[in-house]
Amino acid sequence: MTVARTVADVLDDHTVFEVECIDRMYLNVFVPQLQYAAGLVGFVHRQLGLPIASTAPLGKISDAFTVGIRRYAHDHGVPMVDFVRGQRKDDVMHQHLAGFTGREGVVFIGRAQEKNSVFRTEKRRNAEGVAYPWIVRSTGVINQFYFYCVDDDFGPFFLKFSTYFPYNAKLCINGHEWAKRQAEKEEVVFTALDNGFAAVDDPAAVQAICDRLGPAQIDALLRKWLAILPHPFTAADRSAGYRYDISILQAEFSLTQMLDQPVSGRVFFEQVIRDNLDAGRPDQVSLIFDRQVRRSGPRPTPGRFRTRVITAGVTPSLHVDYKHTTIKQYHKEGRALRTETTINDTRDFGIGKRLINLPALREIGISANRRLLGVQRLSLNPIRAAEAFTAINDPLTTDTGTRIPGLRFTDRRAHALLQALLMFRLLPHGFANRDLRALLAPLLGHPPGTITAGQMSYDLRRLRGHGLITRIPGSHRYHVTDTGLHHAMLLTHIHTRLLQPGLAALTDPDPPLPTPLRTAAHNYQNALNQLTQQAGLAA
Repeated sequence: MTVARTVADVLDDHTVFEVECIDRMYLNVFVPQLQYAAGLVGFVHRQLGLPIASTAPLGKISDAFTVGIRRYAHDHGVPMVDFVRGQRKDDVMHQHLAGFTGREGVVFIGRAQEKNSVFRTEKRRNAEGVAYPWIVRSTGVINQFYFYCVDDDFGPFFLKFSTYFPYNAKLCINGHEWAKRQAEKEEVVFTALDNGFAAVDDPAAVQAICDRLGPAQIDALLRKWLAILPHPFTAADRSAGYRYDISILQAEFSLTQMLDQPVSGRVFFEQVIRDNLDAGRPDQVSLIFDRQVRRSGPRPTPGRFRTRVITAGVTPSLHVDYKHTTIKQYHKEGRALRTETTINDTRDFGIGKRLINLPALREIGISANRRLLGVQRLSLNPIRAAEAFTAINDPLTTDTGTRIPGLRFTDRRAHALLQALLMFRLLPHGFANRDLRALLAPLLGHPPGTITAGQMSYDLRRLRGHGLITRIPGSHRYHVTDTGLHHAMLLTHIHTRLLQPGLAALTDPDPPLPTPLRTAAHNYQNALNQLTQQAGLAA
């Protein structure tokens, strides 16, 4: 088995299988008519039959809802847990889930006090000074009840209810857990990975299952458990149209690529972190998300554009940010490459928040994952780069045993030959020995005619042997190859624009002005001398 050397190697040759799936989703569960003050007034008038709109009568509904939750826990033997400040709720869930043996049911009910949006009644006065109640939006720290459950189709999930009007809730699901349950029912053999699949007998069947998860399945889950759990609204309220709807607060879309060996993942991240730290730049973000990014003008694209590398222990993860969206990439359990796009505001992509928009949002998330991998695939291959440089710089031996000298990067004559190739590339009929001889002499600072035809034949053999030129069949003329053009452009640019000015700045004994490079070199030398002295004193 070969060892991966580049990002492209890992993706093409060392990926055993891959699965694209909706991952975690955090959903807002709400009654649309009750999200504004006028809706509350209508509810009080029509459902409660009260002439004066106030939040006071709603307290009875809240109390009854809380009593109903505690009664449900008592009647069904469900543990009640009061969360403490700073406690990870997922950890509590895993502890209780370890002892849960049923196929589905409520594992436990947790209570926490959290800040939430509520309606309040405040006293106002009219022009005559008469007081009247007025409904306003406010915030308050109120009780939230978490129902941690296991569903036959979805596996573990939770539904969190606010105990204050309008009794909004939050639903949290995991698409991978749903896919595992469906795979079990369809008898698709697999080995589970934490929040994914470690091995599958039929990757196509698993992918088909993942593709089926959509709004219909999620809505059915909510309706099923609203009928099971205590409900803040009566049957009469629901018949009057006060029914819960679902919108998307956060959605994760993942691509999991199971690798053949751990070293493949390490190679991937070594290359990605070194070569793709600019992935968060606006031009790269535009490629990844297929969105136009404006950095200036009357309506610039909001948000920070950045790439972050976060290390947990010894495992790095790459994060690319765009508006309220993040792509995270990490080595999952040392076995798989996980790329996941988390969308925290659907309007970043001009899509509504309602659950019916999930298919369009999924397309954006999955495409972003693929586009990021496409950008990373284009990163350089360091081994190939070393081979390419060596192929020109070092001597080579032909199949017939002929030794052809290299074009050493520091050799003045080799540099002049590369400069000449840039000029000859433009000639439609190529160039001959005498053409190169006439051009090379002035590039080397020699008088015309001082370079012989034999010397030029030696150089032509070097250029041809290293693949920089090719002979035109049936003639003694040559064309510059694409390889010759690309190498000549890069190496002459480095020599002329980088090495010469840099060395001049460092070695000039009496420069007209101090240069940043010379200053930096001087500071580095001083720091090195100080370190040497300290080491000597310590010894």
